[in-house]
Amino acid sequence: MRAVFDTNVLVAAFAANGLCAKILRRANKREFTLIVCPIILEELKRTLEKKLGATGEEIESAIVLLNEISTLAGKTPPDLKLPRLVRDPDDDLILACVVAAEADVLVTGDKDLLAIGEHGRTKILGPRSFELVFA
Repeated sequence: MRAVFDTNVLVAAFAANGLCAKILRRANKREFTLIVCPIILEELKRTLEKKLGATGEEIESAIVLLNEISTLAGKTPPDLKLPRLVRDPDDDLILACVVAAEADVLVTGDKDLLAIGEHGRTKILGPRSFELVFA
């Protein structure tokens, strides 16, 4: 199974030892293939710094870990046209990432994305629903 974690899931995984950290550990154990996209990595860096006050060293450690346990998706084709499915244009970029990654699952806490339920072949699940896949 190929999964993309939205930035909010990654931030939660690095912020606390809760459910999101647990599913990130599953990626580390290779229970599924975690795919990351450049746009998510950039947003993660900004969010860790601005919202959590992470230091440059802490941010670098997070990125190194993700690089070790994940596969980097190819760049989103610049001519990729996606229908406007959600109100936030940044979410459209996440959906483009999912398409480029050929992901089976997008794991997110974003209510707008969760309301869609799926995008093409990709299921959109919250962290708890994703964890239930392994139960």
